[in-house]
Amino acid sequence: MAGPDVNPRAAGLVLGYLADQAFGDPRRGHPVSGFGRIARTTERALYADHRAAGTLFTAVLVGGAAGLGYGVDRLTRRRPLVRTAVTAAATWTVLGGRSLAREATTIDGQLRRADLPAARRQVTHLVGRDPSRLDAAGVARATLESLAENTSDAVVAPLLWGAVAGPAGLLGYRAANTLDARVGHRTPRHERFGWASARFDDLLNLAPARLSALLAAGLGERPGAALTAWRRDAHRHPSPNAGPVEAAFAGALGVTLGGVNVYQGVVEDRGTLGDGPAPEPGDIARGVRLAARVGAGALAVSAVVASASTVVARIT
Repeated sequence: MAGPDVNPRAAGLVLGYLADQAFGDPRRGHPVSGFGRIARTTERALYADHRAAGTLFTAVLVGGAAGLGYGVDRLTRRRPLVRTAVTAAATWTVLGGRSLAREATTIDGQLRRADLPAARRQVTHLVGRDPSRLDAAGVARATLESLAENTSDAVVAPLLWGAVAGPAGLLGYRAANTLDARVGHRTPRHERFGWASARFDDLLNLAPARLSALLAAGLGERPGAALTAWRRDAHRHPSPNAGPVEAAFAGALGVTLGGVNVYQGVVEDRGTLGDGPAPEPGDIARGVRLAARVGAGALAVSAVVASASTVVARIT
């Protein structure tokens, strides 16, 4: 596929995306799990309750992952088929679209069978909120919010960074996103130590989140409503990146997302996104289809960006 007229980076992104859609994440031995073990060891070695230690922690791990990707990419620059394979393997490693859709579809089935206890347990795979008080509509809302945010984080963002920087962008982005999930939350231990990881992840997701929102509006059933919800409601969400995506999904699906959530006993009001009724279990399947269209749209955009960036690099 990566002959002389085919851009290896673009071809690798396409192949990696198709591999994720076909196979999803491996059940055992996932490289991200290995990175998590390295992160735990590094945290024990570098931890201190201040931002400087957390900044060093983030720089070492994200820099190491990006450096590994850059080195392999450089070593294969004169071998386009191998370079395509490396990019495809890195893309498959960092994408999570198939697994995300599988989780959401499982919850949809549980709610359709009226098995609320099972759906409450399953939704903890996607969100950190307390599921014990959630009714069926609450589980559906939590699933759609996670589906929207993670489509951006686990599909659109890695594809876009892979288009811009190849394997270095793919591995570096996934490392940053993993560290944000690990230490970026405002727990007493990580409030200062995790500051750099959280802020760097926010920075890396600024463009992908807005591309995700734009694609949700353009490829959804209600483009006008999606754009209106994005423009009007995104600022109500505490996250600068989750807000635009969740608001656009809410508008595109014609439902209301956001509201009050409980995290480890702490009540947090995330604002109201969209104008429609509360989500119903059947809305999850519509959300999964919208997420698939957003992922495919992001792949098309990323393939174009990858081809253009490679041409620019050759000229300069």
